[in-house]
Amino acid sequence: MNLVQFDYRLPEALIAHSPLPERTSSKLLHFACHGTDYRDLKFTDLKRLLRKGDLLVLNDTRVIPARLYCRKSSGGKVELLVERILDAGRAIVQLKASKSPAQGSHLVFENGAIAEVEGRKDGFFVLQFKDQGEIEALLEQFGKTPLPPYIRREPGPEDRERYQTVYARAPGAVAAPTAGLHFDQPMLDELHYQGVEHTFITLHVGAGTFQPVRTQDIEAHKLHAEHVQVTQQVCERVKACKQRGGRIIAVGTTAVRALESAALEHGIRSYTGDTSLFIFPGFHFKVVDGLITNFHLPKSTLLMLVCAFAGYESTMAAYRHAVEQRYRFYSYGDAMFIEPAK
Repeated sequence: MNLVQFDYRLPEALIAHSPLPERTSSKLLHFACHGTDYRDLKFTDLKRLLRKGDLLVLNDTRVIPARLYCRKSSGGKVELLVERILDAGRAIVQLKASKSPAQGSHLVFENGAIAEVEGRKDGFFVLQFKDQGEIEALLEQFGKTPLPPYIRREPGPEDRERYQTVYARAPGAVAAPTAGLHFDQPMLDELHYQGVEHTFITLHVGAGTFQPVRTQDIEAHKLHAEHVQVTQQVCERVKACKQRGGRIIAVGTTAVRALESAALEHGIRSYTGDTSLFIFPGFHFKVVDGLITNFHLPKSTLLMLVCAFAGYESTMAAYRHAVEQRYRFYSYGDAMFIEPAK
């Protein structure tokens, strides 16, 4: 398919630059895979759409304060976004500067720490710090919440908590698994009381999630690798849910990619490692039955995944409906629940 097929018109006013006062107060667009019966609901209505025996799969990654500022040894300003900490002394980062620093050059941070530019890797820079543990210390002391590039404001204290799911546990993401931002603990508790189970995978969302697709033929695009963990316990709960006739409901595209990455061969199996699984129309889903997700950027790989799951025509029509009904878009925006077709 061609990249232009995943474009849509979005008025600037519909981009959510801040969260709503309450996590569960978002709107919810509900429809079935390959359907066109769109229902405008509240997120709290999800409680009556899920069934006893369903299994919610949540991503428990925790967003790190990954944005830092430093200077080149020549004095030029540099904005840095940590993509991944490789070990105690090395990290893969995105850099913004008037001129990209050369290999072997040095970056100087606010506390005097120095990092050497070791080289390039997949469009990112690899930094080597002099002392082990410096990158974690820098993030803890000076790091800022890495709000997405379409949120054109400085992060505030409230973002430390709201750009994070209530069940975030494993540090390592530079972007939130945004479908999970709509849940608060009372809602999760109420769903559990209703017999809707939940379990956790981990996928550390990387900065590559915001990288534009640069090829017109979408199949030529390559995703950046992200670290994922699907435990044996998760696999057993997925299998038990299927056996009792329940539905596997992925909360977010990251949960979809984690589950389907663990099921590429011979059914779902525990998996820890990197995934660069790119899901677009034509993909055969082996695990996921339903999807809770936010509204994604035009021409993005996330929108392509939703089209693969719900059907291209149904998804693009749903987006047009959401624009007409003034839904809030992107990370701090509203949600949709896509059920399996009956």
